[in-house]
Amino acid sequence: MKPLYWVGSSKKDLQSLPEDVQDVFGYALHLAQAGGKHAQAKPLKGFGGAGALEVVEDFFSDTYRAVYTVKFGDAVYVLHVFQKKSSSGVATPKPDMDKIRERLKAAESHARGA
Repeated sequence: MKPLYWVGSSKKDLQSLPEDVQDVFGYALHLAQAGGKHAQAKPLKGFGGAGALEVVEDFFSDTYRAVYTVKFGDAVYVLHVFQKKSSSGVATPKPDMDKIRERLKAAESHARGA
């Protein structure tokens, strides 16, 4: 089982979501720790292949997303968990993409032991 690391406020953010959404994301992260991949996990565009994976869950009229990576060492890093509030279609909003990039760098530093 790979260790799970929470970057920034991702754990607190997950805990603030509806319980049904927490269950889906928790299971997806458990599968990632076991070396598998949730059926809803897809590569996040803009991060080169499977650099960052995203799980999207709709709950009533809201959409929630969890972004994680397994590309550093033998660990799972949870980068960002959030409710998508943008009305600009399905694309992940730029402030969230910036946060994911920043946290991906922090995860890489942690994996290197820096």
